[in-house]
Amino acid sequence: MSVTHTYTLANGYKIPVVGFGTWQSKDGEEAYNSVKWALESGYRHIDTAEAYGNEDSIGRAIKDSGIARKDLFITTKLWGTNSYEEASAALEKSLKDLQVDYVDLFLIHWPNPKAFRPDFVTRNANIWKAMEDGVKAGKVHSIGVSNFHERHLLPLLEVAEIKPVVNQILVNPSDQQLDIVEFNKAHDILTEAYSPLGTGKIFGVKELQDLAKKYGKSVAQIVLNWQLEKGYLPLPKSIHAERIAQNVDIFDFKLEADDIERIDGLHGKAGLAKNPDEVDF
Repeated sequence: MSVTHTYTLANGYKIPVVGFGTWQSKDGEEAYNSVKWALESGYRHIDTAEAYGNEDSIGRAIKDSGIARKDLFITTKLWGTNSYEEASAALEKSLKDLQVDYVDLFLIHWPNPKAFRPDFVTRNANIWKAMEDGVKAGKVHSIGVSNFHERHLLPLLEVAEIKPVVNQILVNPSDQQLDIVEFNKAHDILTEAYSPLGTGKIFGVKELQDLAKKYGKSVAQIVLNWQLEKGYLPLPKSIHAERIAQNVDIFDFKLEADDIERIDGLHGKAGLAKNPDEVDF
């Protein structure tokens, strides 16, 4: 396996098994350079979002890379939209900023933003229809969701003509969200793991430090390898060229079964994922 190996989504499209995350990468040179370095390191899967505010810089980096569009997998996400029309306009803006004719994956970023929380079911159905029409128009290949729990996914599955193929959630050894992962599996939805390194918090976990020494790898490499062993698709993020390259050097070793179990037992060691029904945004 390598960074260009793929999973096959439920709709038949292929997605590289590791993606490059850009959450919290500042628009401008920081986002531009991080994506540039990622592509130079071998990544072919770039994940961004309308809410990150960096699609323009990422689009420039992709264009300047000279890599053929067909060899890239690009994901973006909808944020604070509440209607078919708003979702359609947001897709057009993302395509323009990213300087592409289509995105490979388009996600609802948050199941129930505070402004729409009383009736998130209707809101999600409205914008999902716009996303489905984006697929039919050839502007999107695959659609999915992010931060959805079972209670958010079930009503969407009831009305969806095109089923979601991805649920991107916060997953790392400390925040495993196994109930959502199992629901995803049962419905042939791939689990993508954002913040797979726990926004840095996991680096202080002694058990992971011990495993890094055992395998002669970094804590990040141990954790990303574990993610792949679990069948997840990790989206590591960094703005440092050396770490960006290091985070795809994860295919030359295999964790022993006992060590996978040790990592499985680390839930809650460094924080817990937020409940989307309770956040103040």
